[in-house]
Amino acid sequence: MIVAGDFRNGITFEMDGNVVSIVEFQHVKPGKGAAFVRTKIRNVITGAVTERTFNPTEKFPTAFIERKDMEYSYNDGDLYYFMDQETYDMVPINADVLGDNFKFVKENMVCKILSYKGNVFGVEPPTFVELEIAATEPGVKGDTATNATKPATLETGAEVKVPLFINEGEIIKIDTRTGEYLGRA
Repeated sequence: MIVAGDFRNGITFEMDGNVVSIVEFQHVKPGKGAAFVRTKIRNVITGAVTERTFNPTEKFPTAFIERKDMEYSYNDGDLYYFMDQETYDMVPINADVLGDNFKFVKENMVCKILSYKGNVFGVEPPTFVELEIAATEPGVKGDTATNATKPATLETGAEVKVPLFINEGEIIKIDTRTGEYLGRA
């Protein structure tokens, strides 16, 4: 059990039949009246963020989110198959569970599979990935202003903005959280 007075960022607990995570919290002690805890909470399954206030003495059961490293193997239609690295079992995951940043994942990359009571609700790709540029236009010397970029298609099919000096066939490093180019690999 967790008491609302002990809330910290990232804590997960069960509330009203849902699993929620604390995004932001603030202990408020007004001049008049009782103290309370103002929070922003995110529903772990749906991703919806709401604001709510709690009495500091309210208690909630702690929810344990299992994070397991699994290797992405292949996809078959709407199912994406991940291999458990300890038991070598193949786990199919539906495409609607995958986030937008999954477009940076290629076969044989290790991802974190998030589950609650055996139900998979999310896939976290590695924070930084190295991918090859599949297609991009050549940069023309002289038409640059400061920090000029051009679109490039990666080997996974994702599109990112890269500096003009990057060419096809080069391997670059990308931050999967933002989709930004970080540098050459």
